[in-house]
Amino acid sequence: MGSSEERVVAVIMVGGPTKGTRFRPLSLDIPKPLFPLAGQPMVHHPISACKKIPNLTQIYLVGFYEEREFALYVSSISNELKVSVRYLREDKPHGSAGGLFNFRDLIMEDNPSHIFLLNCDVCCSFPLPEMLEAHRAYGGMGTILVIKVSAESASQFGELVADPDTNELLHYTEKPETFVSDRINCGVYVFTPEIFTAIQGVSSQRKDRANLRRVSSFEALQFSTRSLPTDYVRLDQDILSPLAGKKQLYTYETMDFWEQIKTPGMSLKCSGLYLAQFQFTSPHLLAGGDGSKSATIEGDVYIHPSAKVHPTAKIGPNVSISANARIGPGARLIRCIILDNVEVMENAVVIYSIVGWNSSIGRWSRVQAEGDYNAKLGVTILGEGVTVEDEVVVINSIVLPYKTLDVSVQDEIIL
Repeated sequence: MGSSEERVVAVIMVGGPTKGTRFRPLSLDIPKPLFPLAGQPMVHHPISACKKIPNLTQIYLVGFYEEREFALYVSSISNELKVSVRYLREDKPHGSAGGLFNFRDLIMEDNPSHIFLLNCDVCCSFPLPEMLEAHRAYGGMGTILVIKVSAESASQFGELVADPDTNELLHYTEKPETFVSDRINCGVYVFTPEIFTAIQGVSSQRKDRANLRRVSSFEALQFSTRSLPTDYVRLDQDILSPLAGKKQLYTYETMDFWEQIKTPGMSLKCSGLYLAQFQFTSPHLLAGGDGSKSATIEGDVYIHPSAKVHPTAKIGPNVSISANARIGPGARLIRCIILDNVEVMENAVVIYSIVGWNSSIGRWSRVQAEGDYNAKLGVTILGEGVTVEDEVVVINSIVLPYKTLDVSVQDEIIL
């Protein structure tokens, strides 16, 4: 274990409104990092995982959103977890490593011995204390969380090769065209402060190259489209790839679940993964009931204390019901997210769907999908304030906010 003098800070990259376009229509009403998974904002899961790191002094959220969009959440989570959480707004894109470097003075304020870097749109068990312990044993500059995936899906991510005995990172390539390895980068790292020297080195090299190009106007024309700003540094291509095989970077493999949350469909899958994890980490958050005095609960279900669920309703598995929702008699909810102030009326059925804030689903209506989390219409999405009238069936569809559906639809995007 680390000494009592050691300090650890965590940085969570939360992106910005231009980055979450694939998350629409849900990100039209709320920043993607604050969208609830298993009843908690997406960013809450990595934050609560960081809380378990020994000697943690500070958590920074770095992104492009306006500060006011995070102010309330940052204040409440700081009080709830009794750890300092602060939002830092980037003035312009600096890249995944450049964004870290941009706030180096703040990050190094407490003179930390280790810096965790996490991506907000990653869903996993976040084994951060175990990573830190392994990182100390390796003695390198950084340790990357990795996972084994199928060879078919590996090319969508950063593939890497590690020494099977020492776990040293030997080779790293981002989204290769040909198969390299079935081990991929999970987007969770721990570094020593030397990471800032490495990032600065990339910036300095860029400046030197830019100065050389100014010698020839022909070369300047050739390279202008390809050259990146000197302060724009990518963690994967600019740091991980060049430093692989130099005994500076190591890997820690997780055997638990891991997913990227890029689309609304994947958010439903990840909500279910977090609900399942609650069995071990937060069983008090999971609902129970056998239909006698409260609704029948099957599998992992979260119900906000302010939600009202009729005793004859049947809920689960993988269902999350948010604040002030009302679930009527005989309603059946399976694998869905019900957001704030939603009303699901009597005998309505919701399956593989996300029902947006303040929406209403009429009596005997069905809102459902096939449940292909990766397909564009594999999960039905109702935006904010959508009304589905009585006896209407909505299948494999996306409905933008404030629409009223009085006829059944299938495989449609309702603009």
